[in-house]
Amino acid sequence: MENQYIKQYSDIMSGKTILYVHGFGSSAQSGTVKRIQDTLPQSKVVAYDLPLHPEEAMSLLRRVCSEQNPGLIIGTSMGGMYTEMLYGYDRIIVNPAFRMGETMHEHGMMGKQTYQNPRQDGIQEFIVTKALVKEYKEITEQCFAHVTAEERNRVYGLFGDQDQVVHTFDLFREHYPNAIRFHGEHRLTDKSFFHSVMPIIRWIDDRQEGRERPIVYIHDNTLRDAYGKPKSSLNKAYEFLIEKYDVYIVVPAPTNNHPMIDAAQTWTENILGTPAYDRVIFCNQRRLLYGDYFIDAAPCKEFMGTTITFGSDDFKTWEDVIVFFERLGGQ
Repeated sequence: MENQYIKQYSDIMSGKTILYVHGFGSSAQSGTVKRIQDTLPQSKVVAYDLPLHPEEAMSLLRRVCSEQNPGLIIGTSMGGMYTEMLYGYDRIIVNPAFRMGETMHEHGMMGKQTYQNPRQDGIQEFIVTKALVKEYKEITEQCFAHVTAEERNRVYGLFGDQDQVVHTFDLFREHYPNAIRFHGEHRLTDKSFFHSVMPIIRWIDDRQEGRERPIVYIHDNTLRDAYGKPKSSLNKAYEFLIEKYDVYIVVPAPTNNHPMIDAAQTWTENILGTPAYDRVIFCNQRRLLYGDYFIDAAPCKEFMGTTITFGSDDFKTWEDVIVFFERLGGQ
């Protein structure tokens, strides 16, 4: 059966190096490495077996960064903790283990352990001692030591809402603004990579390239059915649009109904996920918005771009909207 979460984006991170930093007990043979390479075939994906001792691992990573000059670093779990300290690069950290010492105690990582993936040196087992745990506690104390205003905008943190291993969302948010929850567990799957990591890679590559995509506004009145559920093919259309356009959700902001604003934000975050992060506009005056397309059940006549009347004869469903934008080809 074809994997619906495996797609190729040859135009994203083209010609650039992506460094992947694996988690505890894993290796450079992690399935995530192949997942990134398959998705971004024009990029160079590099990964290295990290030494067991954290200071040695950080020394290796800093040397690799100096030699490879990666356009992007992606780290998961323990690798996310290391990645945070690789200042000067664009970074995505997924479920970062900023409290490695505590995590090792709480989740039975003491004593003899087996690597989850083959390593280049052929070693399959290792021992976690109290001394090693102490080393990890000491290295994590170095996290966030050099966070500058520039660094704050170069790091995205992704946190699975079903992660049972690490819980560092609040700690990360104390230092970096881009803290994002996603639907997923601790381990990164094809689905969570496609829905949550890829949109951020696209944002980073767009910024690096100075690429500006046409803007599409989607009004809140097109999203739900009478029962508050996503309208048919909404997610399909949204995922299609974000690949070619800069998409924003527009929501009314009644000054006398603050709970409505919170409810709309929560619904959007839950249904549309990571791609909607920081892309919800609360606005009562739609005529003030500048963009290329506006999908709206009751379009604003003063909008300067192209209006698409959702629910009309031409655009009865989100499938009709997909057909329209397919013909445009990203214009």
